[in-house]
Amino acid sequence: MQPQTAIYNRLDNRPIGIFDSGMGGLTVRAAIERALPRESLVYFGDGANVPYGPRPREEITRFVDEAVGRLVERNDVKMVVIACNAATGAAIDHLRSKYPVPIIGMEPAVKPAALTTNTLTVGVLATAAAFKGTLYRATSAEWKKKVRILETVGEGFVELVENDREETPEALETVRRAVEPILAAGADRIVLGCTHYPFLAGQIRRVIEEFSAKTGATAAQIVDSAPAIARRAGQLLTAHNLHADPDKEPPRHLFLSFAGNDYIERLTCKNVHVPRL
Repeated sequence: MQPQTAIYNRLDNRPIGIFDSGMGGLTVRAAIERALPRESLVYFGDGANVPYGPRPREEITRFVDEAVGRLVERNDVKMVVIACNAATGAAIDHLRSKYPVPIIGMEPAVKPAALTTNTLTVGVLATAAAFKGTLYRATSAEWKKKVRILETVGEGFVELVENDREETPEALETVRRAVEPILAAGADRIVLGCTHYPFLAGQIRRVIEEFSAKTGATAAQIVDSAPAIARRAGQLLTAHNLHADPDKEPPRHLFLSFAGNDYIERLTCKNVHVPRL
């Protein structure tokens, strides 16, 4: 269980910390900034060890623990959002037992997809590590009783985003190989189970549209978790009296990484181009 947090009786201008293996969590950061524009944000993109998908659980936990330790101890964050499905699956319980701040993890949006599917078939795109996460396994097991869930690893997706190759022919073909079989199996909802994947939403939509035009099938809808995570952050700020005081100081935004200043500059640039689903 997560330890009891301090009871705050004031507004709190400390920043919210957001962590990801690399650039993908910028999609969650953007959702949080839109929902909570008065809050200061510190984004930590590992960068040196991305992708996390193929890595063992213990190794992922070590990377995440070191980053969250820096956010809590050096940057005095009041909350941490683990904006990475693989990191959530591997480390969320460990983090909640160790750090005395509210910690939010990611969960692929299987429930909203399952509740709205018309074909009773939902596709989930995620990394291998995300599919092994305890929370994902529990949620998917529950909904598999009611709908068919097709799980597909987005092979090469993270690498495309990390190398700024989302708009290339290579990206389109990589996405097509993963998405077309899901569509052919009847999925009308595509859940993005990795925070890097929204950067490829344009290519995913293109594959969906081409498949729909070719087969006459109703175009599948993309389902993303980021807006729900932003809402949860707002709820916890309210519950713990942690909202920032807008009259005290303007929000501050900082980017950090294990990979050095060049990667931090790339994070800053990438942040300007986050797609909105």
